[in-house]
Amino acid sequence: MKRIAILGCTGSVGVNALRLIDERRDAFTVVALGANQSKEQLQQQIHDFRPEAACLVSGGLEAADIPSGTAVFSGADGLLEALDATQPELLLNAITGAAGLPASEWALRNGIPLALANKESLVMAGSYLMELAATTNTPILPVDSEHCAIYQCLQGEDPAKIRRIWLTGSGGPFRERDPRTFAQITPDEALRHPTWEMGPRITIGSATMMNKAFEILEARWLFGIAREQIEVVIHPQSIVHSMVEFIDGSIMAQMGVPDMRVPILYCLSHPERSPFDFEPFDPIKFRELTFEAVDPERFPAIALAQQALTAGGDSGAVLNAADEVATGLFLEGKIDFPSITRTVSEILDRHETRPITCLEDVLEADRKAREEALTAAC
Repeated sequence: MKRIAILGCTGSVGVNALRLIDERRDAFTVVALGANQSKEQLQQQIHDFRPEAACLVSGGLEAADIPSGTAVFSGADGLLEALDATQPELLLNAITGAAGLPASEWALRNGIPLALANKESLVMAGSYLMELAATTNTPILPVDSEHCAIYQCLQGEDPAKIRRIWLTGSGGPFRERDPRTFAQITPDEALRHPTWEMGPRITIGSATMMNKAFEILEARWLFGIAREQIEVVIHPQSIVHSMVEFIDGSIMAQMGVPDMRVPILYCLSHPERSPFDFEPFDPIKFRELTFEAVDPERFPAIALAQQALTAGGDSGAVLNAADEVATGLFLEGKIDFPSITRTVSEILDRHETRPITCLEDVLEADRKAREEALTAAC
């Protein structure tokens, strides 16, 4: 029975993972749960799964409300303390934003396989984490549907034989909207994703396509390819999750209905495949699949990914921090929609790149970029 820790357990990925585990209790057991501030939801999950440890980052848990046998932790450090106490066999890191980076480092440093839904970890510190993973010989299993697709396409293949990778994106809710009206976009409109059900940060990132920009960096580090080998294409149906083109002209694509439980289950079960009883794929139903080029005027975030990769060092941390701040300000109604990418661009343009030698370098770049973004946006 595989011992699994889930951080970000009250978000969409965490909730779906627990649903899958609940249906497979003979194969998986939850040993640690971690959430930010959804206290009541976390308490219910603790009662349902009886983990050995649980942590609420903001506010803390009352021991009297928790079943005996579950150790209680609090604060950001408490997440790592819960992992230390339980020593899981797999960590599913579904924390949103920069807050997920320390847990990713913990897993790789301790040789614990990492099911990674926190793409910000690789955006911020890709070279550092991949070197750490190589040193400890620890696998990173990408939960993002696009990278999970590529990961599966590359099984048994030589990465040196890749010509390029195609990352697909739905284009979000504004794929056909006139960019001249973007300043009038409201947070409610931006949160209405046409395909996926995700948290607010990721949903806004899909609307700006900053999410896809992050995925460019993530692919660069996960698969060890040059930025020139990564292409992005709009695919509104979200059926082809991504594609790999090889040097002999062959193209492999991973397809399926847009359901995050599929890549989550793949990563939980790896290296095995677990049965999943849900509506099977019907090629007739999805007989019309379309692809479009990315409009740089509509989605300037894609160019920012290329800029961050070219600059290297801690530029990815700056990219993520500025976007996290700007996205929060947009959701609060303090800046308009185009100001998200405009703010990120301004901060990235004036950043003096520094090398990453340790986690503290990344966190310092993150801190400074947040301060600058807050000042620039407001």
